[in-house]
Amino acid sequence: MDDTIPIGEAARLLGVNASALRYYEERALVAPARRHQGRRVYGRQELRRLVFLRTMQRLGVPLDTAGAMLDAPGEQWRAAVRERIGELEAVIIRARVAQEVLRHGLRCQEEHPAAECEVAVAMLDRLIDGCTFEQLAAEHDPRWTGRPAGK
Repeated sequence: MDDTIPIGEAARLLGVNASALRYYEERALVAPARRHQGRRVYGRQELRRLVFLRTMQRLGVPLDTAGAMLDAPGEQWRAAVRERIGELEAVIIRARVAQEVLRHGLRCQEEHPAAECEVAVAMLDRLIDGCTFEQLAAEHDPRWTGRPAGK
């Protein structure tokens, strides 16, 4: 029994165009199980790779990192994953600081907090007087560096 499916069906399964699967092949991230009448067909193992790649992409993980997880030696893919985790931690911290600033604005009783709130005006004045954005952000979250971990 043949448990392979053609490229079009595989693309529909993943919710992408067949060109995306050909792109993965060009990047050497997946190869069809074989060709049937000149058309790419994928078996379960290839579909797992495709689903993994698509899932990683939807999570915002670069294809280089996802590909390393699939094929690179252990320490190499682990290093790539650690680097990506550091980048994500920086994004999360930046988002938390942004949430704090925006929540403060919502709680403020002033009509235009960015121009009238004593806290906001003091913060803006500090920036004008030479305090860096990174210093202010670190006051809200000491883990803030403004750049990915390890850089």
